[in-house]
Amino acid sequence: MTAVLTRRPGLARIRAAGSPLHLLCLGLVALVVTAALLAPWAAPHDPNAVDLGGALAGPSADHPLGVDAAGRDTLSRLLIGARTSLLGPLGVVVLSTLAGVAIGTAAAWRGGWLDSVLSRGTELVFAFPGLLLAILVISVYGEGLLAPVIALGVAYLPYVSRLTRSLVLAERARPYVSAYLVQGHTAPQICLRHILPNIAPVVLAQATINFGYALMDLAGLSFLGLGVPPLTPDWGRMVFDGQTAVQHGYPLSAILPCVLIVLTVVAFNVVGERWADRVARRDR
Repeated sequence: MTAVLTRRPGLARIRAAGSPLHLLCLGLVALVVTAALLAPWAAPHDPNAVDLGGALAGPSADHPLGVDAAGRDTLSRLLIGARTSLLGPLGVVVLSTLAGVAIGTAAAWRGGWLDSVLSRGTELVFAFPGLLLAILVISVYGEGLLAPVIALGVAYLPYVSRLTRSLVLAERARPYVSAYLVQGHTAPQICLRHILPNIAPVVLAQATINFGYALMDLAGLSFLGLGVPPLTPDWGRMVFDGQTAVQHGYPLSAILPCVLIVLTVVAFNVVGERWADRVARRDR
């Protein structure tokens, strides 16, 4: 009986990790990332090649997914657009994670007035909607990918900062931290070598979830015409450009990027939440 009881948690973890939904989403994430990396070689046509004579043509042997209102190949724009659509969220996640971890660690370790100042500062950022901040920054610096990435990185920073602060506070109360302090280790050494590696799985899980939300926010900005420049292949921009095709009864060039955005966001969120659940079960 004891052997059976001790094996059940392990079997549960294996089944959870190998659930059909998780595996499907993990495969979709891998497929999208691979397509983005291989897009320059996999795209059958120049994504910006205009052919007004063949505009709004349906799927064919030369254009498997048809063309848009400007005669541009939809498949090529989807493949090349995956690079821009994933690069932007990656920048948001890297910026918000690095800054959030630094702020949260400093606030938890030092405490006192520094903790109060940093905590109140992140709460102020919480009160300001990320998309509104991005729109304001774009209105000042113009369209492009850099401005909204920085704005959303700042907007996502409090989520990582507060999570890191709570995790570092819990780690700092553990006996091994006191032991290292007695041995003469400095705060940066303890944080970089021991505390941050211990909390990294939880932070990375949050970063994966943030990636999906950042992808959705940046696609929304591109759909509003506030993101990447008009000629840049991007899924959100494709939905914006596809409005003309929808009005003429050819919705494929707008529907396909919509479907890819939704599926990719859901896939990243499922993978991130499953990762977080596995870390939580491991720490129980």
